[in-house]
Order: sequence, then C-alpha cells, then structure tokens
Amino acid sequence: MANSSPNPLPFPETVEWRVEQAPVDYPQALTDMEARATAIYAGEASERVWLLEHPPLYTAGTSADPAELLDARFPVHEAGRGGRYTYHGPGQRIGYLNIDLTPRGKDVRNFVHHLEGWMIAALGDLGIAARRAEGRIGIWTDDPQGREAKIGALGIRVRRWVTLHGFAINVDPDLSHFTGIVPCGISEYPVTSIAALGGPTDMATLDDALRTHFPSFISRLSRCGPGVEQCRTDR
Repeated sequence: MANSSPNPLPFPETVEWRVEQAPVDYPQALTDMEARATAIYAGEASERVWLLEHPPLYTAGTSADPAELLDARFPVHEAGRGGRYTYHGPGQRIGYLNIDLTPRGKDVRNFVHHLEGWMIAALGDLGIAARRAEGRIGIWTDDPQGREAKIGALGIRVRRWVTLHGFAINVDPDLSHFTGIVPCGISEYPVTSIAALGGPTDMATLDDALRTHFPSFISRLSRCGPGVEQCRTDR
C-alpha cells in the first residue's frame, strides 16, 4: 500500500462526513440527497460527503440509450444525473456529494476534474495506479491481463450550484453484474475492481484514503481561467 499524503490538510469542519454501515435503497438515498441539496441552498444544512453501498440495481442517466440495457436483471432507476447506464451494488463504494459551488467559483468543469483527481489519489494509497483517459469518462487502470479497465465512475448533477450524485469505486463487487448493461456507454473496455487487482477489499481502508485526500480536493475548487490548462492543473 502506498503512503498517504505526508502533510494532509485539516478536514473542513463545515462538511459532514457520513458513512453508512448497511446498504441504502436507491430511492431513499435519492430523496435524502435532494432534500440535503435544497437545505444547503437555503442555508439550513451543511455540505456533506455521504459514503454508502446499494443493493444491486442499474441507474439510467439523462443520456441513457435503452439499447444499452442488455439484461434488466435488477431494478432500473432514473437517476436524474448526467451520463448513461451504471451499475451499483454490494462491494462498490458510492460517494454522494452535496457541495456548494457558489463560494467555490461556480465552475462545474473544475469540480469534475478535481473529483477525478481525488479518486485517483485515494486509489493510489491502496496501491492502484489509476488515471484519467482522454476522451473517456471514468477512472481507469490496467487489469491483471494488462487491459485498460474501468475501476471508477462519476456522474454529477448541479442544482442552484449545489452538487448531487458523485462517484462509484469498485472495491469488491460481483463484476458479472456489469454485463447487464453497457457501462456508461463504453463496450470496448472491461471493468475491474480493487479486489481483482489484489488490493485491500475492506471499505474502511478506501474510506480512510478518501478522507485523507478530501481536504486537498475541496481546497482546489475554484473558477477556471480563460484557458483549459488552469482547470487541469492540480495545484
């Protein structure tokens, strides 16, 4: 396992860090997340990172193509986020983010870029060499066969500059469950997991890495300059 950042920033006291020990039904999570976003906008609640797992299900984003739902063996839910079909289930860490972008530059592109960086940094602490892939969404690595494979997904919605939804990282899910869909519309590449790569399979280890790197992630949220490179620079 790689070492954590030597000098982690202090965790922001204004952000709630919530971890569920039992699976949460998707409709319940969606209702809770939307209510929290409304309360944050109204100044009635703090921002939140919510880590959980779901029972097996498929979600359909706003760009979902029905032809990419190959086998609806699990319930299918309209997600209301961007993107196409995704799978969620046991062994997958879901992170729902209710973050207020109003004081952070109102820049969605910056948010997504640094969300990817946060996931990559956390996986690095678990010994997983993850990366972005030009022209493809998600977080990628090489599987045991040397193939480029997807290990993490993200999908975001922003309402009144408060974020909803977030990310999914495959810790130790049943990878055969992904075959019921074309994950995120990408059929040319397989999916993999931390377990398949020989990494630690307990959620707490990943959660600790995510918490370590969260202050760095949120400190980088700001408005990008007129050029793209400022947005892509992990300061």
